[in-house]
Parts: sequence; C-alpha cells; structure tokens
Amino acid sequence: MDREEIRKLIVGPIATVPTPFDDRYRVNYGLMADATERWIEGGLVTEKSVLKVAAAMGEGPQLTEYEWTKLLRTCVEAAKGRVPIMGAVHYKDTVRTVEDAKKAADIGVIGLQVSPPIFNQPSQDDLLRYYKAVSDNIDIGVMIYNTPWLPHGAIYPDTFRKMSDLEYIVAIKWAPPEGIDYSEVFDLVDIFNILDNYANPVECHKHGGHGFLSDGVAAYPTWYLGLWDMLLNGLHDKGQAEWDRVMNPLRSFYAKVVSNSGSDAKVEKGMSEVMGLSMGPPRPPSIPLSTQEMSEIRTLMLDWGWPVPHTEADRRDNAN
Repeated sequence: MDREEIRKLIVGPIATVPTPFDDRYRVNYGLMADATERWIEGGLVTEKSVLKVAAAMGEGPQLTEYEWTKLLRTCVEAAKGRVPIMGAVHYKDTVRTVEDAKKAADIGVIGLQVSPPIFNQPSQDDLLRYYKAVSDNIDIGVMIYNTPWLPHGAIYPDTFRKMSDLEYIVAIKWAPPEGIDYSEVFDLVDIFNILDNYANPVECHKHGGHGFLSDGVAAYPTWYLGLWDMLLNGLHDKGQAEWDRVMNPLRSFYAKVVSNSGSDAKVEKGMSEVMGLSMGPPRPPSIPLSTQEMSEIRTLMLDWGWPVPHTEADRRDNAN
C-alpha cells in the first residue's frame, strides 16, 4: 500500500490490545486469536479502528523476539483483513528497529508504532535520522509515539515538520512536550494522521485530528466507537461531557492502582476481565489488580452503564 492508503486505515479509537498469558506467564496464542475475533465482532473493523498489538499496554517490551513475531502473525491470520493490525517497537536503536519493521512487514501488518530510541539519548537531529532510516527501509506505515514524559522521549513540532517528506511516516501519536501548546502540531494534519494520546480526543478532532488512544477500547469497543461517531457528527460538547463522565473516574482509579504496582496492562486486563474476557495476569514484577481493585473498576463500569456480565456472586445474590 502507498502512504495515503495506509493513512485511510489509521483512524478512530485505536485499540491497544492486551497480550494473554497463562498462569506461568506464557503467551496464549489461541486465546489471542479468539480475542481478535471478539474485538472484530465488537465493531473494531477496517476504517473504524486498528488493533495495535504488542505495544506498551500490551506488554510488548516484555516479549521475546519469538513471542513478538508469533503474536503479530496470530493476529494478522485471525483478522483475515477485517481490521488493520499494527505492531509496536519500543526504544530500540536504528538497526534493530529496521530489522523488526521488516519482520512485521513480512507478516502482513499495515504499520508499526515506533517509539524514540531513548537509551541512545537522541537529539532532535538524531531522531530525524532515526525515523528517516526506518521510513527508507520499509513499505509499511510508521506511527511515531511521542513520549515527552520519558527522558529523551520528546519530539518537537519543528522536528515533525522536517519529517514531512518521509514516505512511510504516516501518523503521530500526539502528546505535547512541556512548553508546547497542544494545537501546535495540527498544521500537519494533511501530511500525518494525528491521534490524541493526551486524554483530549475532542480537542484533537476539533483541530482536524484523526483518532485517539485510551485505556479500555479493547474491553468495550462500543462506547469508544460511539464517542468517535459523536465527534464525526460535530457533537463536540456532548462528546466532551461523555468523555469526562467516564474518563475522569477512570483516570483517578488508574493513578491509584499503578502507584501500588506499575503496568498499563493490568488496568486494561482488569477491564477486559470485568467484561468477560480474561487475558491472564501481567508479567512480573507487575501484579494483577487486587480483588478490591477489581470490585472498584467493576462498580465504575456498571455506573457508566456498560453491559457488565453478571458474576456467579450476582447470580447467588439474585437467587436469594
């Protein structure tokens, strides 16, 4: 595909999907195939969403090269072209990132989320060379993951502007570096798909953005797709109210539980389990949500009006 064909696919609520592990922390590829089918049935399909596999929330950095490759292949084969599959590469040098990108292209993903190589302590010029080398050596799309909260992870708008002629840099996962206004990058919306990663999808859409990333998309796609439909129909005030109604308590919950044990994955996995899809624990040293935390997130999801399945305890209570 050429860059414009790829850009047409990277839209809407992007689902960063969890990686399923068994009780010995081995990847459960069969469950991943089944989950992919469930996500598609839930509405995550071509031109409405993307399944982003083995990203940070999907514990991609914790996977071996073999697991990473097999996981991507599992999702591509299960999807059968019904939803685009995107992989992710985190914090690697140019040589290894290009190697991984070529492997992913051979598997059939439409693109990769590529994080800055922070352990190289890159300058802005280093980052330009890095993404140019990736773009020059592949024929799938790259979504740049801007990570200004990490040391050496910030990419500035002027650097993105210098990337405007890089053929396969097609999208920006946007959060502004300190001192940079959120809107400053949106002069590039006709060159790159800009997707919000700053809990601000309504403002992103107002500026011409193409989608957003958030916890919970894989757990209950219907809500996120509905929010995106509001924005596409210009219902920004309604969309903002709905976003705040759900995300304000979710962000508070997230901040509390990750202060006890880190990992984006455990919140995403907890939300999925509440909705009836158990994806196993996060890999150590992270720990799963506690029984109390699972009860709290379940209560929140019920309060939001999500169709939470009844538990065995619910059924016992109803019987009494």
